[in-house]
Amino acid sequence: MEPVLRILDHGTAAVAMRGVTKEQASLIRDILGPLPFSPVAHASSSKHPDPNEIVLAGTPDQLRGFLKAMAKDLRAEQLSKKIKTLLDNYLRSDYKIRCGGTILDLAARTHIMGILNITPDSFSDGGRYVDGDKATERAREMAAQGADIIDIGGESTRPGARPLSEAEELARIIPVIRQLAQEIPVPISVDTYKSTVAEKALAAGASIVNDISGLRFSPDMAKVAADHGAAVVIMHIKGTPRDMQEKPVYADVVSEIASYLEEGVEMALSAGIDREQILIDPGIGFGKTLEHNLTILERLGEFRAIGRPILLGTSRKKFIGTVLDAPEAERRLDGTAATVALGIERGARVMRVHDVAQMVRVARMTDAILKTKYKS
Repeated sequence: MEPVLRILDHGTAAVAMRGVTKEQASLIRDILGPLPFSPVAHASSSKHPDPNEIVLAGTPDQLRGFLKAMAKDLRAEQLSKKIKTLLDNYLRSDYKIRCGGTILDLAARTHIMGILNITPDSFSDGGRYVDGDKATERAREMAAQGADIIDIGGESTRPGARPLSEAEELARIIPVIRQLAQEIPVPISVDTYKSTVAEKALAAGASIVNDISGLRFSPDMAKVAADHGAAVVIMHIKGTPRDMQEKPVYADVVSEIASYLEEGVEMALSAGIDREQILIDPGIGFGKTLEHNLTILERLGEFRAIGRPILLGTSRKKFIGTVLDAPEAERRLDGTAATVALGIERGARVMRVHDVAQMVRVARMTDAILKTKYKS
């Protein structure tokens, strides 16, 4: 049996166990029987129910009580440990990320990553900050507006984008990173999937690698990050930027993304990256349809079971324009704000955005509401 954590509303958690035999299902019900305040065991209620799946639903305290009883039975001891790990991961919030000399306390509040595209062809602001002076000016502005991280990219990864040479990417970003590292206290992230670019960016002053491929496109990317003690963002993508939107198909989009991210975390750990330096990103818009993107947002909390903080990038993306009939990226501010608020409520700890000043305010308001909710 492999437990998969599914999160329901109103503070209730559900653990779905797949591949359950009749004997195992009977064992689980036997353990549940004597418990005074036990979770509820029932068959899967998904759109495509698995006859070999059983779901345990209850409050975290009820599930913990069940796990203690499970651990006493040798036949269920290993399963109870797996479920406990998932539950502990989901409930964890005390994440801190080390970025050079700065510690980002993600438990204290939602953090904002400001986007700086030094590209002529990005989907939202392509061409606006190609000039180095304008790019550094924009970074200073975002830092003053409350950005906690500046994410600098030199290659557009919009749908259909063609790859850029390493030389051109480096020429665009390294002078800006080097200058900003000396001028602003805000940590700098490099948005690249090329290990050579990442290595030179880290040497120039960046302290985070934001890799859209989840460490897959460059075999030695994880080692580069480990050697520099950098934090990493492991993102999910289906395909490459050039072909990712050509009819992406998933059996279960959230489960498949979660598996991809878990594999990426293991790759990072194997290369020597500190587990506490890893963030995960489900990759909104990277090989997903409108329905996929909306499903990811609705079920975002499920990724918390991986045990790493979630970074979410919805800013100005096409799916917002589709829902709101806003073909121009600049008209998607209100839709972005809605996804930022919902993302925070569902567990995202870092929001990657273009409109820093406005989204800082959205995040602060959402944080205040949630803190009141958890105190009451």
